[in-house]
Amino acid sequence: MDNAREPRNSGDVGDDVFDVVVVGGGAAGLAGALTLVRARRSVLVIDSGSPRNAPAAHLHGYLGQDGESPAALLAGGRAEVAGYGGEIRPGTAIAADRLPDGGFLVRCGDGSTVRARRLLVATGLVDELPAVPGIGARWGRDVLHCPYCHGWEVRDLPVAVLADGPVAVHQAQLWRHWSERTTLLAHTWRLTDAERELLAALGVRVVEGEVTGLAVEEDRLAGVTLADGSGVECAALVVAPRFTARSGVLTSLGLPTTVVERDGHAIGTCVESDPVTGATALRGVWAAGNVTAPMEQVAGAAAQGVRAAVAVNTDLIEEEARRAVAAHRAGTGAGTAAAGTGAAGTGAGAGLVSG
Repeated sequence: MDNAREPRNSGDVGDDVFDVVVVGGGAAGLAGALTLVRARRSVLVIDSGSPRNAPAAHLHGYLGQDGESPAALLAGGRAEVAGYGGEIRPGTAIAADRLPDGGFLVRCGDGSTVRARRLLVATGLVDELPAVPGIGARWGRDVLHCPYCHGWEVRDLPVAVLADGPVAVHQAQLWRHWSERTTLLAHTWRLTDAERELLAALGVRVVEGEVTGLAVEEDRLAGVTLADGSGVECAALVVAPRFTARSGVLTSLGLPTTVVERDGHAIGTCVESDPVTGATALRGVWAAGNVTAPMEQVAGAAAQGVRAAVAVNTDLIEEEARRAVAAHRAGTGAGTAAAGTGAAGTGAGAGLVSG
């Protein structure tokens, strides 16, 4: 192993004390962790092993990884982080506390705790699906949401859009670009006259009636059934989940969730952060990926993780520089040693931010 990839022992900063704890091991969290370990930071990733895109067989739109399975992408990311000395720990972080010295104590579901100088939270979101029997079992396969993720795979096939919220007409307009055989199922949503006119102009058929179930043949979606017993053929059913942020760690620190709206209707929640750096309103805490940007795809979430990691490392460098100057002025001769956790490592006393 070449020196650039030599692992750094987390003991360099004391037992269970890390420069950065990354909560969440999806694309955003692992991209952030990789950036930080390459910046010679001691990093722990706490990963619950439940990525949002687990039901999908393939991911798309990620340059160089198009068609790869989400599981393979994450396995490769974990190996890369570990190869630079980062630690991946299975578990669920349930809360965090701000310590008097400015650092953080992360509490996990198994009762264990870990300390960190900085936190990067990339816990993602949960897709809350419409209450139609059978939808959950086919989610990510032929019950879909994003045309940029799955549109190519069902191009020119019959596509049905389930209207149970304000996004349905917009979805029908989008998906018609991939398939002219797009139908909007009115279901429980009342369409306006203007929406009906738009759909008619686009050639999108509207079918009235509540959807009560799915028709599946040989493990493939064949259509939907309606309350009156009739059916509508489709090879893909488009739904609009409610995006609920996995925000427990962030809210435990006093960071509130914000309702995400479209056309005056709530479509989910998130925790707000700076759109460039990922910094939250609480000093020392950053967020990346779907927990803060519900509409972001895999590639965008990974990019957010990288940008947040750069901001975290910059913040640590600036803190270490301030300590070095203070030590130099005090004439202790400890300025260089206090400056960081680079190749020389750092004792536990310098492991936590001081304010």
